[in-house]
Amino acid sequence: MKCILIIALAAMAYHTTAQSLQPGFDKAEYRELMAVSARTTANPSYYDTLPAPERFTMLYQSAPMGLDNLWDLWEDKHKVAAISIRGTTAKEISWLANFYAAMVPANGKLTVNKEYTFRYKLAHNPRATVHVGWLLCLAYLSKDMLPKIDSLYTTGVKDFFIIGHSQGGAIAYLLTAYLHHLQTDGALPKDIRFKTYCSAAPKPGNLYFAYDYEAITQNGFAYNVVNSADWVPETPFSLQTLKDFNATNPFVNAKKVIKKMGFPKSLVLKWVYNKLERKPRKAMQYYCKNLGKRVGGMIKKAVPGFEPPQYAENMNYVRTGNHIALQADETYYSKYPDNPNTPFVHHLHLPYLYLLDKLQ
Repeated sequence: MKCILIIALAAMAYHTTAQSLQPGFDKAEYRELMAVSARTTANPSYYDTLPAPERFTMLYQSAPMGLDNLWDLWEDKHKVAAISIRGTTAKEISWLANFYAAMVPANGKLTVNKEYTFRYKLAHNPRATVHVGWLLCLAYLSKDMLPKIDSLYTTGVKDFFIIGHSQGGAIAYLLTAYLHHLQTDGALPKDIRFKTYCSAAPKPGNLYFAYDYEAITQNGFAYNVVNSADWVPETPFSLQTLKDFNATNPFVNAKKVIKKMGFPKSLVLKWVYNKLERKPRKAMQYYCKNLGKRVGGMIKKAVPGFEPPQYAENMNYVRTGNHIALQADETYYSKYPDNPNTPFVHHLHLPYLYLLDKLQ
């Protein structure tokens, strides 16, 4: 009788665990979600080279929208769903989304067109800023996603994975923050749980967005997996100026301190200080102008009704969240050698899965 009771309790425990998301990085979860992610490319010649998902079945695939964005909705037999976001495609508008790399406040609104204004909150800190191109992608995708999440919730689905590779991973960062704040503000049920696997994702925002994101995901429900040989997670370009520091710092009053040092030491240090302060500030202004106003003008022509927002004076992009580093070694490079003619050799799903198998 005791044996039967123990077996029954073990079965119940397994059933409960199988239906709920667990904290921590799980290789098997990531591998399965990468199989899902590959199919979100909507390109059979690409995903046919990869294993098919074993756990999840596709419920829905959106039509391309916005900046050639697309997403899938999947579900397993235990009522766990997966939201999968497509990465960059070969279309020019998809690449413009990446190059539209000026920053905007992490709380605000985007005028997508005359009928749609996207109001968003991605951080508590008013100094947090994010990539405007990927925010615009989120504006399109979230409008389609939220009704589907709501519909699944009514059937009893309360656990959702979020997976995105490359540009999809960048958008997954922003989506995770957006959904969290919808829950905090009571616009989405608080008992829905999300677990995010960004993959090969670039940097989504500045240091204050990173602090905020890391604070809300530090319980083991969000990761970014990177191949150490992949250049994409190193982008966008990052520039730090005096404005990017917290208010209390020794650099703000550096000129006054230098002035008290006396001649000629003060003259030399003042010259060095001005060089160090002026160059990054001018470079930041150059990037904001070209990756903001100029690319924003191209986006406006391609997306009828879009109104470019006011950009933040900020280009301090940083690595965000809890990273799982897949270390490329000599064996890896013998299989996937560096080649300037194939810049994405280290960025695709297959090399990531190859290194995942070597992860201890």
